[in-house]
Amino acid sequence: MEYTRLGRSGLSVSRLVLGTMNFGSRTSEQDSHALMDRAHEHGINFFDTANAYGTQPGETSTEEIIGRWFAGDPERRERTVLATKVYLPTGSGPNEGGLSALHIRRAVEASLKRLQTDRIDLYQMHHIDRSTPWEEIWEAFSVLRQQGKVLYFGSSNFAGWHLAQAQEAARERHFLGLVAEQSIYNLMSRWAELEVLPAAQHYGVGVIPYSPLHGGMLSGVLRKQREGNAVRSGSGIWAADFDGQRGAVEAYEQLCAETGADPAHVGLAWLLTRPGVTGPIVGPRTVEQLDHTLRALDTALDADTLAALDRIFPAPGPNGAKPAPEAYAW
Repeated sequence: MEYTRLGRSGLSVSRLVLGTMNFGSRTSEQDSHALMDRAHEHGINFFDTANAYGTQPGETSTEEIIGRWFAGDPERRERTVLATKVYLPTGSGPNEGGLSALHIRRAVEASLKRLQTDRIDLYQMHHIDRSTPWEEIWEAFSVLRQQGKVLYFGSSNFAGWHLAQAQEAARERHFLGLVAEQSIYNLMSRWAELEVLPAAQHYGVGVIPYSPLHGGMLSGVLRKQREGNAVRSGSGIWAADFDGQRGAVEAYEQLCAETGADPAHVGLAWLLTRPGVTGPIVGPRTVEQLDHTLRALDTALDADTLAALDRIFPAPGPNGAKPAPEAYAW
């Protein structure tokens, strides 16, 4: 396993992040525990979850599943860089969502209880809260850090200017601020390159891409269809984009076949070449899928292959491969 620093922090994390969104919904608790065991065997030390995962009717709380796994062996917690999130509603009351100081306090205590731990290593804002001032958010977060309940802070689904707002507000408090941003980023969705990635690099924020295979479209979906295998649409991205992107997906799978590499491995390997990317979040549902995913770390992409990928999936903007406003105004 390869490791890197999380943003400008001194924290070492694996280049692949174990996503747990399927735990308690698509993946049973027993299988979830087996997945976490195998992740540690492979050297993956960075686990990502959220207080909203596994909270739909008939599901089991993902944080509770992880907490019971930690309780089975205290060494598991010490070997894990644990990330969870706050923002989404946890109840029907007017203060059971968002990033108010009150909700942050309630949410962190509830997450710590479910996770059966005394600290969260990376506490991430699941979305921007346009109704809560940064002074309130950073004051609430600074209290958590002083208490030792949270060590680092991150964001998710932030625009580039949101990152700038957050970091400048943190700077005024002489606070470390954000060290990570989770953003949708993959070969088929490169919008983050316009402003999110440049802002993150400027402020020393590590980017953690989610949906790295675009809901399965970059995993060899056409080959699987020809072989008669069922294709899961993930979060709906695949179903929404397939018709308009079929030609690009065909060219992509042909390129992968010519290089002898699995499409899923190429999609992940491409992200690992991108400046500022800490590591993509992978969400296997079985141990076998996790084992297969790990081969992406051994997939080397030469300059010709990277150039071909840019032709198939060009960067956003009329000139491509440039941040905003350089992509369209220079």
